[in-house]
Amino acid sequence: MASLLVGIPVKSIVGWWRYCFWISIIPAAVLALAMVFCVESPHWLYKQGRIAEAEAEFGRLLGGSHVKTAIAELTKLDRGEEADGVKLTELIFGRHSRVVFIGSTLFALQQLSGINAVFYFSSTVFRRSGVSSNLANVFVGISNLTGSIVALILMDKLGRRILLLWSFFGMAAAMALQVCAASLPTSTSGIFYLSIGGMLMFVLTFAIGAGPVPGLLLPEILPSRIRAKAVAFCMSVHWALNFFVGLMFLRLLEQIGPQLLYSIFGTFCLLAVVFVKRNVMETKGKSLQEIEIALLPQCRIYKESGARSLALFFLDGGPKFLGL
Repeated sequence: MASLLVGIPVKSIVGWWRYCFWISIIPAAVLALAMVFCVESPHWLYKQGRIAEAEAEFGRLLGGSHVKTAIAELTKLDRGEEADGVKLTELIFGRHSRVVFIGSTLFALQQLSGINAVFYFSSTVFRRSGVSSNLANVFVGISNLTGSIVALILMDKLGRRILLLWSFFGMAAAMALQVCAASLPTSTSGIFYLSIGGMLMFVLTFAIGAGPVPGLLLPEILPSRIRAKAVAFCMSVHWALNFFVGLMFLRLLEQIGPQLLYSIFGTFCLLAVVFVKRNVMETKGKSLQEIEIALLPQCRIYKESGARSLALFFLDGGPKFLGL
């Protein structure tokens, strides 16, 4: 919303975009100065052997009474972790490949839903419906802000998974409205409201779940040993597909038409619903250890004396016997 308040008034000035870049120095400078007062990661300090500094940072974050508990939890998390680095092949093919697959697929589906094409080219789409670009940007900004506030309120009440499911489902429904609007003759009464309403509903439902949840869910489901490189890998998928969709959107809109293009986006939203339902667990109220155990079930195997069977003891369940 701040960018709209700055961008719209200066649009009539020659070289207005230069002023926008100059003004962006202000929040960047504020962030750089504020980082001086930001605490260092206690987990990183602990892994570097700087225990006293980690305890001091925990004291600043949690208060002195919680330092010992936090250090004890950190010790449990780091127990058994290998000291060597994580290779890319381990992320893709190793024992953590499932969580990396879930994270990268969530970001891929987020982009293939077409959300950033809507953000980048909403003014162009709205202009074709007879709405000024300034008004279009304001509407999209308000919808995005409203959805973000709703997500902030509901994230810890309903949980991450339910927000993702309903968000992607709502985005698919919004794309269905767009397809219907694009299929009707331009002279049809109400087509304007159908098209604009579908676009704003798409942005609103995205901001409720599909926008904020993947970024929150990713650090929760990734084990600490691979978290840094796995997040980098998943964000690389995110930005690569962001670039691809933004590059191809207008070209595809002209070549295959809005009906087919919006149908493709809606199909990806429905695929996201199925993917979340089958692969994404609820992390609300669970510790990092519980999440890791649920996603990476470890087992030990032994052969019973005098019997041809194997017993698998899962950490998240009882023994399961398999005949041989």
